[in-house]
Amino acid sequence: MMTSPINDLITVRDWIRWGASEFTRANLYFGHGTDNAWDEAMVLVLWALSQPWDHLEQIMDARLTLNERETVANLLIRRIESQQPAAYLTGEAWFGGVRFEVSSDVLVPRSPIAELVLAGFQPWVTEYPQSILDLCTGSGCIGLLCAEMFSEASVDLSDVSPKALAIAKRNIESLGHQDRVNIIESDVFNAEEFVGKTYDLIVSNPPYVDAKDLASMPAEYHAEPALGLASGEDGLNLTRRILRDALLHLNPGGILVVEVGNSWEALEETYPEVDFFWPEFENGGHGIFILTAEQLLEYGSLFTGH
Repeated sequence: MMTSPINDLITVRDWIRWGASEFTRANLYFGHGTDNAWDEAMVLVLWALSQPWDHLEQIMDARLTLNERETVANLLIRRIESQQPAAYLTGEAWFGGVRFEVSSDVLVPRSPIAELVLAGFQPWVTEYPQSILDLCTGSGCIGLLCAEMFSEASVDLSDVSPKALAIAKRNIESLGHQDRVNIIESDVFNAEEFVGKTYDLIVSNPPYVDAKDLASMPAEYHAEPALGLASGEDGLNLTRRILRDALLHLNPGGILVVEVGNSWEALEETYPEVDFFWPEFENGGHGIFILTAEQLLEYGSLFTGH
């Protein structure tokens, strides 16, 4: 087990610098909320000290007590030795400006879909959505961010994993949305609760990693549940099922929003006739398509044929 020079590092600045240096030496991967060693160290140091991010400048040169230094050191060392995403060590992640509880039973929230939610899905959503489904919800972050944005909408969160839904349930409660956010345990649309049920907006960040990409992913990704990542040889096993059945659950004028990440090329090759719309993102990200209910009707025979 590695040790830290606990008597030599005194201030918040000292510990962030040391953590960033050690993270770089350990060749850690960053992609679960931060994209560099300094920011990763900053997040962990501030969390260990129970300080918000916007207080960093005020406390940068604050001296830490011995107990605080031990707490910070232990957390930074855990990040290196476990190679778990920082969110699993802190038990929280921020998505669209909202705090969510997370654990290793769910993916760390990071989808570019947050940008679409915060923009109200404009210009594709032309009427206020009364009913929203977050399919393959994990922690519930996308559906609950929708609930925050559309305060009159009813929202269903669905996932095949009972452990993930337990996390989603706690996030529903912590955000106070028990009155209009419901949980459905289901393998895509297979649950009885979906029979005859339709929505104005269906959003999904399903498993979409193909076998080749999964095998080459850094250790931090392998700390996440494979159930939330792997989706067959081409990464489209779940997406094909969503496309096949979504029309049955989408109201006229509704839209389907699905993230497929790097599997977007395989999707285009599989359905070359389909005019998927791929929005661009100001904050980075790619591989999210949008289809209208009318398009799903138009291309329905293609989706049921695969």
